[in-house]
Amino acid sequence: MIQSQTTITTSNISKVAIAVLALVFGFGLFIVGFDQGHIFSIVMGEQAFDEMLIHELTHDMRHAAGFPCH
Repeated sequence: MIQSQTTITTSNISKVAIAVLALVFGFGLFIVGFDQGHIFSIVMGEQAFDEMLIHELTHDMRHAAGFPCH
């Protein structure tokens, strides 16, 4: 009679590391897809909404990812 063996492996990736990566991903998604001066407005004030530096930096990546921006 042939017996089959099942091997169960567990991942060594911690849940904290997964949570940190999820936060980084969410923040990056906000930067690329939705930022219209919000990040730099902390430092630059209202001028950041006029210049939209991050928007201009990520403009082509936005369109490639399917985010409409104008």
